[in-house]
Amino acid sequence: MRHGKKDNHLSRTHSHREAMLQNLAGSLILHKRIETTVAKAKELRKFVEPILTRAKDDTHQNRRIVFQSLTNKETVKELFGAVADKIASRPGGYTRIIKLGNRQGDNAETCLIELVDFNEVLIAAAADKATATTKTRRSRRGSARPASDEIPTAEVVEDTPAAEAAATEATPVAEAPASAGDDLTIIEGVGPKIAELLNNAGITTFAQLADADDATVQQVLTEAGSRFNVHDATTWNEQAALARDGKTDELKELQDRLKGGKGE
Repeated sequence: MRHGKKDNHLSRTHSHREAMLQNLAGSLILHKRIETTVAKAKELRKFVEPILTRAKDDTHQNRRIVFQSLTNKETVKELFGAVADKIASRPGGYTRIIKLGNRQGDNAETCLIELVDFNEVLIAAAADKATATTKTRRSRRGSARPASDEIPTAEVVEDTPAAEAAATEATPVAEAPASAGDDLTIIEGVGPKIAELLNNAGITTFAQLADADDATVQQVLTEAGSRFNVHDATTWNEQAALARDGKTDELKELQDRLKGGKGE
């Protein structure tokens, strides 16, 4: 039993396990991302992160100690060069494990292990998200609530005409969303899910759907996945045009013809 034992021997002898971790660490430092099993990745993280911490202080003694663990000159050069510059301001947590699922054959759980500071895509996405969050907070914090409960009452009593004028001006803005979109589900072939996809794509009214070409609508369905790509959208703009013009009888007649071959 392995009660209380933190290390996974990975079914290898000590020398075999150390050699394997050295090779994995060298590949990770040189290529910045490798694919392996989850068990090996977890042991590699415990092996390589102390080495990365030591590399942030470029001294002769640290280079000797790191070389004893990696035993490769090119790997040590890359570690104390490009890698050390990237991780200089990071206090820890230099690696990230991304699970990929089980592989065929032995059904082992596989993953990607990568150096966090070298994934430019996620770094750019995090920066954009932080910028968007900052802008949103600034715009919403412009009118903070007063700390005292007596201030709102005083404002209402003293500025009643201004408050009524502001409420009158704000009324159309509050009612706009209710009439901003049409119920696209009355179009034959458009269900609630597809209507939501069209709304997300900017098509919220009958007029917009009538003006949209078939290729644009089909692209929306294709991006949503194979579940929605099977729908035929060639008649949606014609139906939307009739709904836009208020020709309900002609719309019903067209939909009856479309349903005619379905054997309801």
